[in-house]
This record gives sequence, C-alpha cells and structure tokens, in this order.
Amino acid sequence: MTKLTNREEEILQILWDLNEAFVKDIIEHLPDDPKPHYNTISTMVRLMAEKGWIGHKAYGGSHKYFPILQKEEYRKTMVPKVIQDYFDNSYKNMVSFFAKQDNLSADDLREILEMIEKGEKK
Repeated sequence: MTKLTNREEEILQILWDLNEAFVKDIIEHLPDDPKPHYNTISTMVRLMAEKGWIGHKAYGGSHKYFPILQKEEYRKTMVPKVIQDYFDNSYKNMVSFFAKQDNLSADDLREILEMIEKGEKK
C-alpha cells in the first residue's frame, strides 16, 4: 500500500472517527483555519474513493463517504515502515525512544512486557 498524504490521512482520521460524513462534515472537522475550499476536499475525496480507500452512498446529488480502508489495516502497513525508516528497523529502538521522551512510564513498560510474555497483541 502507498503511504497516504498528510491530507488523505486527515480525511481518513475524520471518517474513522465519524464512520461516515458528507464533504461539508469533513471540512468542518479539518484543523485548518481558514478551511480549505469545498471543491478541493471534494476532489480529494473522489480520488480516495477511486483508489478504494473510501466508499460512498448517494443521496440525491450529494454523497456520504465512509472508510473502506480500516485504521488497523493501515496501521499494520505503516508502523513497520516508520520503524524501518526512523528506528533502524528495531522495535527496541522505538520503545526506547518513547521511554526517553517520557511518553512511556515504568508502569507502561511493565504492562508491555507482561503483554509480550503472555503473547497478547494489542
């Protein structure tokens, strides 16, 4: 799978959160100020539908969009790429990075260790 652009990821995040949305709803949830033009986002959404990442239901002349590409599926393809590109293909380096950044507490690390020892995947 090709990595999505930042804007495509933003749109998918919105659709993952809302489950379905019209273009106007997507624009409303974008963090930009000023908001992008309706036609710009509409074009992006149509292209994402052509790529098979999102689907739509027609309501008269309007379309309500929903994610086809699920968050977990995207995560499974992108996280290994991030680990390869930024952490020398080492999960240990990634965990170490987050621990050093104070994003993981000692309790978090113990919980991760317990999950690994139990063979759980979360």
